Amino acid sequence: MDPYHKLAIFTFFFVILRVSNAQMICNMSVASLMACKPSAVPPNPPPPSATCCSALSHANMPCLCSYKNSKILPSLGIDPNLAMQLPQKCKLPNTAKC
Repeated sequence: MDPYHKLAIFTFFFVILRVSNAQMICNMSVASLMACKPSAVPPNPPPPSATCCSALSHANMPCLCSYKNSKILPSLGIDPNLAMQLPQKCKLPNTAKC
């Protein structure tokens, strides 16, 4: 198995373990994260939903920024650049600059 696939499998299990143990990632519930996913998937993502924006308003932004250069987001079909634009699209004040 090549290193990329090993990393992808490790990352998948890491995320599953983290989610199953805490049900929260960066102060966001799994359901809230899933509400944001359509707005971070190319090629033509819709604007973020009210549920997504509400969740982002309570999120730990520096924690979310830590995923920007991770292979986790692309492995889930999420474009990191689109994901990092969500706080601005939600018009959230004082968001972290990743």
